[in-house]
Amino acid sequence: MDDSRAITVDETKAPRAVKLKRIALLDALRGLALVAMAIYHFVWDLEFFGYVAAGTAGTGGWRLFARLIASSFLFLAGYSLMLGHGAGLRPRAFMRRFVRIAGAAALISFATWFAFPGSFIFFGILHAIAAASLVGLLFLRLPAAASFLAAGAALVAPLYLRSPLFDMPLLWWVGLSETIPRSNDYVPLLPWLAPFLAGLGTAKLLQPLLSSRQQSHGGGESGRKLWIRPLAFGGRHSLAIYLIHQPVLLGLVYAFSLAVPAPAPDASGVYRLNCEQACSLNDPAIDCGGFCGCTLARLKEQNLFEDLNLGKIDVNSDERIARIASQCTMEARSGD
Repeated sequence: MDDSRAITVDETKAPRAVKLKRIALLDALRGLALVAMAIYHFVWDLEFFGYVAAGTAGTGGWRLFARLIASSFLFLAGYSLMLGHGAGLRPRAFMRRFVRIAGAAALISFATWFAFPGSFIFFGILHAIAAASLVGLLFLRLPAAASFLAAGAALVAPLYLRSPLFDMPLLWWVGLSETIPRSNDYVPLLPWLAPFLAGLGTAKLLQPLLSSRQQSHGGGESGRKLWIRPLAFGGRHSLAIYLIHQPVLLGLVYAFSLAVPAPAPDASGVYRLNCEQACSLNDPAIDCGGFCGCTLARLKEQNLFEDLNLGKIDVNSDERIARIASQCTMEARSGD
């Protein structure tokens, strides 16, 4: 998704003459992140088709895994921005890269709008990389410490600056809304600008040392280990792989589902999982396990559970649902 090329100046030529050389290890790290992303998306696809429990990809270790993957892509994007433009901004090269990534992000939004209209990707990882790249231009000429300080500020900003002012859809991309919007891939600028700027700052500190070491060892890459080559190939074509891998995985799992349908999900288990996830976002102080267990039991007692699952009940306007939620909220807070 990014250029991982170092700029080396040939002193025998004009000052403007530069030679761009890809760094195989950086490409390999991006390729490794692609492999991790494909594994996560495969689990998401299995969940979508009902082969693993609902909520698997969005909870526990899988949720942490997804965040590490997103962080790695953004870190490498920041590192690459510094490599490509640290010696001087190349406007045409930057705009070519920006238009390519922003265009791919728009394509993802357009496709998911039709495939998943209730949770389409309006600001995912590609949108975040494109936006962070614009912000990163402000830090190219600043010391590494400025990048790290800004990264820290971006990381903690959502903890202190959330406001209803950002709840309007046009500002969801900022990441400061109190209501978390529903999306299959939501990577707002805050706090996700943090790993990007951390990567940029790391490149400022680390790359001069690596370049000096490479020059002292002859600068050749002919001795690269075999494991790097396939990963580096993937890293060099990361944007194309990102765009095609998920449709391919979805198609494969869909084809498998036609031959071996997934077992019917446990409606009670799915309800409790979704209820606890929503509860933890809306009211972290409440005992969500107790609240969801209470609402489930009362819905079944009043013969409302089946109609709720079939979509025959509007949870936002039905007084019976509101009454059950109110009673269970009081019980959960009292510890009964």
